[in-house]
Amino acid sequence: MSDHQLDATNLLCPLPVIRTQDYIAKLDSGDQLTVFCSDPGALHDIPAWCRIHGHEVIQSHCIDHQQIFTIEVHK
Repeated sequence: MSDHQLDATNLLCPLPVIRTQDYIAKLDSGDQLTVFCSDPGALHDIPAWCRIHGHEVIQSHCIDHQQIFTIEVHK
């Protein structure tokens, strides 16, 4: 298990989800990815993508108009 970070700040829909998907494809089950986004659509899009693909959002919060998601990878 290892921790990773993805900066998707200043990217607009659908790029935060696409970049998250591409990054997670390289990770192993049990790894965690923290994603930083500024697109308000990511607040709904990333959790929905995780739910569809079987990954778990273990933490989600906003700081100064930035959404931060911590995702646990399940493969």
